[in-house]
Amino acid sequence: LSGIGTPSLTARGGQRRPLQSFNRDRDIPRINPGDAAIYYNIAGTLQEKGEVEESVRHYLRALELAPDYHKARAQLLHQLAHLCDWDRLQSFSTGTATLGIVGEPVEPFALLFLEDSPSRQRIRSERFAAKRFEASPLPIPIRTVVPRKNLRIGYFSADFHSHATMYLLSQVLLGHDRSSFEIYIYSYGTKQDEWITPTLKNAVTRFQDVRELSDLDLAGLARRDGLDIAVDLKGYTRNSRSGIFSHRLAPIQISYLGYPGTMGTRFIDYIIADDVVIPPSHREHYTENVIYLPHSYQPTDNSREIPDKPSSRQQFGLPPDGFVFCCFNATYKITQREFAIWMRLLDKVDGSVLWLLRSNKWAEANLRAATRTHGIDESRLVFAERQPHLEHLARHQHADLFLDTFNVNAHTTASDALWAGLPIVTRMGEQFAARVAASVLHAAGLPELITDSDEAYEMLALDLATDRCKLDAIKQKLSDNRLTQPLFDSRRYTKHLEAAYRQAYQRYIDGKAADTIRVEDDMAG
Repeated sequence: LSGIGTPSLTARGGQRRPLQSFNRDRDIPRINPGDAAIYYNIAGTLQEKGEVEESVRHYLRALELAPDYHKARAQLLHQLAHLCDWDRLQSFSTGTATLGIVGEPVEPFALLFLEDSPSRQRIRSERFAAKRFEASPLPIPIRTVVPRKNLRIGYFSADFHSHATMYLLSQVLLGHDRSSFEIYIYSYGTKQDEWITPTLKNAVTRFQDVRELSDLDLAGLARRDGLDIAVDLKGYTRNSRSGIFSHRLAPIQISYLGYPGTMGTRFIDYIIADDVVIPPSHREHYTENVIYLPHSYQPTDNSREIPDKPSSRQQFGLPPDGFVFCCFNATYKITQREFAIWMRLLDKVDGSVLWLLRSNKWAEANLRAATRTHGIDESRLVFAERQPHLEHLARHQHADLFLDTFNVNAHTTASDALWAGLPIVTRMGEQFAARVAASVLHAAGLPELITDSDEAYEMLALDLATDRCKLDAIKQKLSDNRLTQPLFDSRRYTKHLEAAYRQAYQRYIDGKAADTIRVEDDMAG
């Protein structure tokens, strides 16, 4: 539901024991009690199992043994954010501006939530990539002289199942022009489902389950398939295998959708974006050449039918008449900064509640405690249980206004809310992750819901919450725009993406270096 997940963890001094073989009670007594790296590895394994508080305890132990263990510190901060444990988060945040920039590199995604700085994100990514990825042991492919009629596009991900990425991308994968493109899917995830996975298998040129292949073997397979363009849908997020791209899978390699920032590598040629998420003034913060799509970089699925099943607010623990603010973003995105604004809004709007997505029991307890600290009754926080995707979309009807987070915006959750008819107020920041909701709102024809300061964000949210006529007018505009604006025109978007692929490939065929590419809207047809 959140759009982007957790960092991709790597061990210090070797690989972690596979998740399925780890047993805390069996293994912890056997470890070397003085080895910080082992505690780091155990913490990462516990994190993947959802035992967040236990993972925090082991990251803390790693830092006790090695106070300069920067990777452990970055992961600790990220996990404390998942817990909304802002007191401990603040106590470990001193000097974070240099974390991953001076000394040991850290996972770039781990610190996206902590600050809005595209310049430091680039440095972190470049340093991380320089240490993580070695030069390819495979020879660079010989440049094709004669262009193909059909371009071969390879998509690489662990998420070809019911996942936020597929909720956005499925119509693109299904809608590619098969007379001009051959679509290869390389799935290295462990999950499949009853709808998305078999549908993709039947729709694309080739769907390959490659989870058992090593990076080198997977690179060899992609080379033999003769890809023209290889697309990384994961970047530095959970279950990433971006290292395979260091072996040069195809003449053109693109970072797309999964990771909202620069990869900082020399082997990713392009990043797909738009003028909102990467304005020309921010170009220096990205090592990739930018492919600018004409509206939003984010695809959507306009085939989703929201269930028309009767329900009531009371079924979800909401008041029948009070104003419902909501934020269905992942808890790690919520910081004290926006939460304080949300509490002031609850104080000013009588009978209002804040509807959040249930994440873990520790985050829920910490958020309730923070609510009390602001002098608000904790009963005005309501937590939504996890639901299947379409049912989740259906319950949006019971909210009045979606309040966005700042450093990491709503991504999939933004387009989900708009597709369900729920307006979203955002505050546009500087880094890619802090500008996504603004991109989505521009493409939906609702720029008036974009603010550029904390004060403007709060004022707009309060204005809409206290003026029903204004809010109703926004909802009507959203309803009118839903099927007419570019955001939810999946076919139009797919044509733009295909035009981008053609332009990138033509530059390659012409012997030109990768460069900025702009796709014009008149190519949509």
